[in-house]
Amino acid sequence: MLPPAILLDPLISSWLREDIGWGDRTTSGIFPTSAPEGKAVWIAKAEGAIAGLPIAERVFTTLDPSVKFMAIAPEGSKVRSGDKIASIEGSLATLLTGERVALNVVMRLSGIATLTHQYVEAIADAPAQLVDTRKTTPGLRLLEKYATQVGGAINHRFGLDDAVMIKDNHIAAAGSIAEAVKRVRAAIPFTTSIEVETETLDHVKEAAALAIDVIMLDNMSLDLMREAIAWIRSHSPNTKIEASGNITLSTIREIAQLGMDYISTSAMVTRSPWLDISMRIL
Repeated sequence: MLPPAILLDPLISSWLREDIGWGDRTTSGIFPTSAPEGKAVWIAKAEGAIAGLPIAERVFTTLDPSVKFMAIAPEGSKVRSGDKIASIEGSLATLLTGERVALNVVMRLSGIATLTHQYVEAIADAPAQLVDTRKTTPGLRLLEKYATQVGGAINHRFGLDDAVMIKDNHIAAAGSIAEAVKRVRAAIPFTTSIEVETETLDHVKEAAALAIDVIMLDNMSLDLMREAIAWIRSHSPNTKIEASGNITLSTIREIAQLGMDYISTSAMVTRSPWLDISMRIL
């Protein structure tokens, strides 16, 4: 789901202000009065999944509403090196000034979507769903989480106000899982879900007795996760189970086959390389 314009436009404006500053000296030097109309194409220089083209379009139309941006590759589609991704028509000044900001955001989001898709494919035949995290670039969370969706994952909470997640430091501060859950239940709207992070089987047993919404198994061994899942399924069957902590492409499949509901990882965002894309003026 693409973020609405009321959230997206301030981000785009800030990116353009950062890049343009007092003005594009190169472009305005070449075209001191008015620039002719022109056309450009975007070309993939590596294999991957495309994400962010609607955002790139808005970058150009923020500079000039008359620009025509035409996506050739649908969002989420796979491309190969040499494939055309989009074509753009408009003032050459606008195309040149908006090029870097528009390319940067699409290369970043496409890199995330590409790696996310690899994780999704690794567990395609398992019931577990891939979930992102709050480990995102400050200011870019909405877009990075949009990119994980494009890649086939589902979103975890967007911020601290979305849901309750009681982590190790909350438990330490409150004294116990039971006390932390008791306090938040007295303070939150009844529609707010509660998740508890657990690291030991004792934590799992304490959390399962509280009939919370989600229990996270954090940084557990496969054997411990297997034991924890069996306990939760038998003592709190309506509670969903999430695995997290050091999830990689080499380990996610084995974890998914244990019978998780969700597997969360920050790797889709924190470990994804940019997808190389270039613009060529025709």
